[in-house]
Amino acid sequence: MDIELNFINRSNDANNSDVVIFQKNVATDFNEIAVAWKVIRNCGQGFNHPFVYPMTMSAAASDAWGNHTPQMEALNGQRFAMTPTPSGNRLSFSGTSTSPNEVQVANELLQGSINAGIYRAGKPIAMKTSLTPGQTATFSFKPTLWIGVTSEADEGRAMHSAVMSSINTELSLLGIASADIVMTGGGPGPDSTPFQFTLANIVFA
Repeated sequence: MDIELNFINRSNDANNSDVVIFQKNVATDFNEIAVAWKVIRNCGQGFNHPFVYPMTMSAAASDAWGNHTPQMEALNGQRFAMTPTPSGNRLSFSGTSTSPNEVQVANELLQGSINAGIYRAGKPIAMKTSLTPGQTATFSFKPTLWIGVTSEADEGRAMHSAVMSSINTELSLLGIASADIVMTGGGPGPDSTPFQFTLANIVFA
């Protein structure tokens, strides 16, 4: 079931800061760059921004010739593969992954690298680039969102490692049907406090 979320700006921020929301692929090494899944812009003090976090994911890939596959619904425990066919390359379901908590995308082409991605609500949440033939990308996500303030994130694009390291708020969505995400803190001058993000008005599934 999808989770209904509502971002509320109750901060003292006067700089009209952007808020970035993303997930981390826990199936890979710690230093992998995350993708900015959602960027909330121009949400003034007292404003709110509702959005949906879908539980369903989809997988897609692109090849070295710049061709992009359609997104295919992907469940934990599934494996997909890019394979050559007489009519061109094709991404298709190819069995179970090596872990029930992971989605895998394999490059089974004879030549050429691919980029593999996982999407929520049609927008990328994780990408693995330059997979050579025989390599497999592995994706796994905890039911959490990372959220923070930054001016250097573009929706759907990889974030700089410095941006990621500056964001340390992780919100658990486990068992939640809906909730508000409330931003507080900020403000001008020496009395400014760090931004904080908390869940409020939680309705459990």
